[in-house]
Amino acid sequence: MVTPPTLASVPAERIHLVRHGEVNNPGRILYGRLDGFGLTNRGHEMAQAMADHFVDLEIRRVISSPMLRARQTAAPLAASHGLSIESDERVMEGANVFEGTRVSAKRIITHPRLWRHLVNPLKPSWGEAYRAIAFRVLSAMEEAWQSVLDGEIVIVSHQLPIWMVHRSVAHRPLPHSPSARRCTLASVTTFDKLDGRWREVGYEEPAKALLEGAIDLGAV
Repeated sequence: MVTPPTLASVPAERIHLVRHGEVNNPGRILYGRLDGFGLTNRGHEMAQAMADHFVDLEIRRVISSPMLRARQTAAPLAASHGLSIESDERVMEGANVFEGTRVSAKRIITHPRLWRHLVNPLKPSWGEAYRAIAFRVLSAMEEAWQSVLDGEIVIVSHQLPIWMVHRSVAHRPLPHSPSARRCTLASVTTFDKLDGRWREVGYEEPAKALLEGAIDLGAV
């Protein structure tokens, strides 16, 4: 985990949570925290589109999940601002017992040994608790927020962690349907603080032109 600079007297202006680009996943498995899943050529284009989105902003830090797909997404942004990529495990993907497999309703129904992982979808029982995910990402955001004198910070993460922050900040229940997430590949969800409380102030899709035909499978 990165050691932050000395706490500043004036915090950052905004923090942007960026989802990684399209992943090379020919087996279409749930890759979760498995490393070695890098970006496709289209995914690298998405990363560049995201970097171009921030070209005129004062980006002070680029923080990334340690997963390869996140680091590759962060690379063009860090390069364009002359920054190094800082790794923070707190913004990595959520843990999931189905990681490394192709998950389908048929597979679950025909394998009774898997049923025990589905007893509590509100937690959820098949992986890291939603509350734990929200807590660790918000902790990373808070530390980053206080670590610079001004400007903006980009954190490259994954769909579920970003969505947990979205719902937590909006004071919405964390259990949800994955199909309802508004967090496309290389999207940017932006937060700042008002009266000491996080608030979401924007959502943009710099790689929208590249989304048609993109494969978005394998996320927790």
